[in-house]
Amino acid sequence: MKLLLIEDDLQICKVIQKFFRDQGAEITAVHDGDTALRVAETELEKYTLVLLDIMLPGADGFTICRAIRKNSEIPVIFITAKGREEDILRGYALGCDDYIVKPFLLSALYAKCTALVKRTAGRPERVLTCGEIRLDTGKLTCCVGEREVELAPKGFAILYYLMEHPGWVVDRDTLLRKVWGEDYFGVDRVVDNHVKRLRKALGPAGAQIHTVFGRGYKLTP
Repeated sequence: MKLLLIEDDLQICKVIQKFFRDQGAEITAVHDGDTALRVAETELEKYTLVLLDIMLPGADGFTICRAIRKNSEIPVIFITAKGREEDILRGYALGCDDYIVKPFLLSALYAKCTALVKRTAGRPERVLTCGEIRLDTGKLTCCVGEREVELAPKGFAILYYLMEHPGWVVDRDTLLRKVWGEDYFGVDRVVDNHVKRLRKALGPAGAQIHTVFGRGYKLTP
């Protein structure tokens, strides 16, 4: 496991790096946002996961996460003192995989990282089709008819799960567990926000995702 740690607090960096290295992980630290942006644009393929603070000199963590998601599906975990609901929702909306508020247990952070890396590495490559929508999980592309559409990472993951279960009513709690992970304790309305953006991105094919009031969502051809 090779991690990129983007954190300006040198003491926190030192503690995290020592703990992770003691567990056998490789971890590289960057201490300002502008350098992190350059790394995200040119060196991200070296790493398997990003630990990202929000309040940084130069570009902030939200800007960096947005830049990462333009080109990569690498797992991103925010580690930050910003614990307001709007900050958490913004982080997930930008495509982070987890959001951890400081202070936190190093052992829990390490467990989250290893579980996330294993989960993302184990995804099978498949091409799924439902109605006008075609999803290629190997190339990480989505097409509606002959048109390729750009999806946010969480939107892609939601659509992937719905396409694995066409015609099923999938409740919000299930989507939270499958897309955000078993240890996510945020609000379930984050699912509704992502589904709304997913429908918009799909255009007319977004009508294939039906809301089953009081229960969840269902994908039909």
